[in-house]
Amino acid sequence: MARRFGGRYSPGQAQGDGAARPGPDPRDAARVDPAGARVNLLFVPPALLAVFSLGAGPAGLVAGLVGAGALAAAAFLLRDGLRAEAEWRARSVARRPAWPRKMMASGLTGAGVALAAWSGDGGIIGAALYGVAAAGLHVAAFGIDPMSDKRIEGVDDHQQDRVAKVVDEAESYLAQMRETIGALRDRRLDERVAAFQARAREMIRSVERDPRDLTQARRYLGVYLMGARDASTKFAELWSRDRDSAARAEYESLLTDLDRNFAARTETMLLSDRTDMDIEIRVLRDRLAREGVVAQSEEGNE
Repeated sequence: MARRFGGRYSPGQAQGDGAARPGPDPRDAARVDPAGARVNLLFVPPALLAVFSLGAGPAGLVAGLVGAGALAAAAFLLRDGLRAEAEWRARSVARRPAWPRKMMASGLTGAGVALAAWSGDGGIIGAALYGVAAAGLHVAAFGIDPMSDKRIEGVDDHQQDRVAKVVDEAESYLAQMRETIGALRDRRLDERVAAFQARAREMIRSVERDPRDLTQARRYLGVYLMGARDASTKFAELWSRDRDSAARAEYESLLTDLDRNFAARTETMLLSDRTDMDIEIRVLRDRLAREGVVAQSEEGNE
């Protein structure tokens, strides 16, 4: 019989009747990579430039290779920048990217094109104009990086910074889980991990909507997700080496337990929010009644 994962990183059983809500459709967790085919195509020009520079003489060769390196670096930066922007847009509370990858990619693209034009016996002025045009077209095609933080009105900056930090950490753990299990090329496991990630993101969105939930969710989004990532890494090592069916059963059992506990905690947070709202409404009604607002309103209606 398969043993279940346990230890300090595994949450306890969900409180209540023990019934877990059905997991979300794994397709809901699928995220389209914003850096798709159009970015992959940008790796073709530097490869061609490097090949065509081989017969351009010493100066042309060096300029061509440096230009190819600049264009390749720009493609890598653009891919990371588009993914960072997608994450920024998907969140209610988010800090702007630490450094402007997309704008740096535009600058490197301009430099790479200028070097490519110069290596082909073009004049300096003409090469510079080509570079400026390429950088401008790059910006027009892909835009610039987000330049501001996304915040919720009525919540102090310190609390929102805490939420953004925890969310960044949680998303990092989820991304590492996805990459680790994705490397195994197992569709069933990919779907199980995607379903759990969708469940975890329900909690993340709840915290973003109401930062007061951070106290309840912090252990789940930190310690438990870190444990899930570590367990995924260990399982991937075992499965790729031995195809141990017992280890697989334990790992799937862990995902089931995590899904159940995250669902229960998220539901508790939502119920707590509803209770807080009911209390606030009741207090407001009592205050209005004491001040005679309700009575005056009723007299006016008559």
